[in-house]
Amino acid sequence: MSLRMQAILIYFAAALAEIAGCFAFWAWFRLGKTAFWLVPGMVSLAAFAWLLALSPADQAGRAYAVYGGIYIVASLLWLWAVEGHRPDQWDAIGAGICLVGAAIILWAPRGA
Repeated sequence: MSLRMQAILIYFAAALAEIAGCFAFWAWFRLGKTAFWLVPGMVSLAAFAWLLALSPADQAGRAYAVYGGIYIVASLLWLWAVEGHRPDQWDAIGAGICLVGAAIILWAPRGA
């Protein structure tokens, strides 16, 4: 597997972990689910932090910036797959712009 593909998978796995963890809190607080939802939510948020630390970016701030673009796309996929609301064209356009920005930040040639 190429390093670029590994980076993309790490960021998407981190996004899924964060979204799932935050959704567990959302479900407890906003949807009236039991407090037991918080346990897998906290585990998922810990997994998110660990996965993001595996990022190939040299600096944490750059890793977080790239992650932001991936997170937006993953959130819209969650909206569609889990919540049953299909993103509209504006969601898709915005997500595409974010992905281009994330790719530039992560893979732009940089001098020493």
